Amino acid sequence: MTDLLTSAQMRAIEQAAIDSGEVSGLELMERAGQGVVEAIFEEWPELAEPVDDGRVASPSRSQEYLGKDESLRRAVVLCGPGNNGGDGFVVARLLKERGWEVEVFLYGDPDKLPPDAKANYERWVGPVRKLANLSENDLWPYRGALFVDAVFGTGFRGELPEDIRGAYEFSREQITTSGPSRFLAVDMPSGLCGDNGRAEGCVLPAHLSVSFHRAKLGHFLKDGPEACGKVVVKGIGLKNSPPEGADGRSPAVPTDGEIVKLVAPHLPGKRDGAHKYSHGHALVLSGGHGKTGAARLAARGALRIGAGLVTVGSPRSAMAENAAQLTAIMLQQIDGAHGVSELLEDRRFNAVCLGPGLGRGADTQALVVAVLKENRATVLDADALTRFERTPQALFGMLHDNCVLTPHGGEFARLFPDLAEKLNASATTVPAYSKVDATREAAKRAGCVVLFKGPDTVIAAPDGRCSVNSAHYDRAAPWLATAGSGDVLAGFITGLLARGFSPMQAAETAAYFHVECALEFGPGLIAEDLPEQIPAVLRRLQVC
Repeated sequence: MTDLLTSAQMRAIEQAAIDSGEVSGLELMERAGQGVVEAIFEEWPELAEPVDDGRVASPSRSQEYLGKDESLRRAVVLCGPGNNGGDGFVVARLLKERGWEVEVFLYGDPDKLPPDAKANYERWVGPVRKLANLSENDLWPYRGALFVDAVFGTGFRGELPEDIRGAYEFSREQITTSGPSRFLAVDMPSGLCGDNGRAEGCVLPAHLSVSFHRAKLGHFLKDGPEACGKVVVKGIGLKNSPPEGADGRSPAVPTDGEIVKLVAPHLPGKRDGAHKYSHGHALVLSGGHGKTGAARLAARGALRIGAGLVTVGSPRSAMAENAAQLTAIMLQQIDGAHGVSELLEDRRFNAVCLGPGLGRGADTQALVVAVLKENRATVLDADALTRFERTPQALFGMLHDNCVLTPHGGEFARLFPDLAEKLNASATTVPAYSKVDATREAAKRAGCVVLFKGPDTVIAAPDGRCSVNSAHYDRAAPWLATAGSGDVLAGFITGLLARGFSPMQAAETAAYFHVECALEFGPGLIAEDLPEQIPAVLRRLQVC
């Protein structure tokens, strides 16, 4: 899996490498600038062509009179008051050395720059103009140039200052109207929090964001994907765990268990010579008459993802309704908590899903209690969660480490109101509070895996392990926002639990395949389509 770092973790890794004598801060800054220039030419190869005859374009010449070569060789670098600004000065120098016309603007006082950024400011041989209080019209003469945003980077908190709003208005106009300018963010678009992906006010949007060593949480959470455009990660010669220096390894350097992972596929094929019970028997509990569709969606998902057998447990009132729709999935009448307890005396039922379409009455609570007493792998979704909104501690007291909770935003807020309040509070705290933080705290409180749904799905275990399943960038699947898709996801998790996956593995793998199924089908998707894409996805990923 790919690592995602917080701003503090990245600083700790850099500082440990510097303290060990492995590299200097100035060298890291130079490598970062080189990485940005490489990314520019990889993303826009036409910009890598040599400048011919030394022709350059003056900002005083209007865009309509600029030739193709001239407009493609102009850069405007916006530098900030910290080390991100130092990266920008390196980029400006390297582009100028290639014959580009480069204009540099600085936000802040050059005398107050950090030492490494100050050194690169002094290496820059051109004029430096003030960025503060520029209007959109002040930047209009540079329309068509490559803009490099190196103002704030990953350490930003709060709102973009008022005196930089001119740059924001210009960049927003260019991006939303498909203007000729290209925008690149160094590490993180300015105005975006690198830890929780929130933009409290406005953010300088980018076509391309170039990060270093590892991507950051903010690239994949909340507003990050929309602001970042496309994310490219460039190595700068660091390791997640640098060698120990004279003073020993810094305690601030994150351990592997502290680092959030970006979910990657993991679904082993079925074993030769196995039989259906080798891959588990999943039970999905159905709601009453007229409320059965969600359970059938979950059951179909469990069967397609590889459970050996799947049974829908249905109340008497819904037996005919379910029987008319089920074939490979078995059907068993279950009336109330006593009925489910009797059925689970058969130990071959090794995973249970309840919640989808179950209703919010007292019967649902009794079913949850009965299932949890049997200590089977259990997925609690939808109504099975909402039923406990007034007494979440009662639910947490019954959960065990073989459970998975799958709340969406509203359900999460009902179960964990204090965490939701912190998550939605103004992002001015240090460190910033993110969806990762909220999910980790929720998992620890519940004592089981929590999958907090959304395009930026976060999955956490009680021991602090955490991952993000992103439906952004090249995995964007907005058509997943359709009724019943969450029920299928619950079924995927249940089927994988039945196959013997750990709760964390089951949640991560199910979330990944959920998005892949949506991508396989494409626009027009409805929930019934999701399980039917599993065979094609497995073939594409070469899973037997």
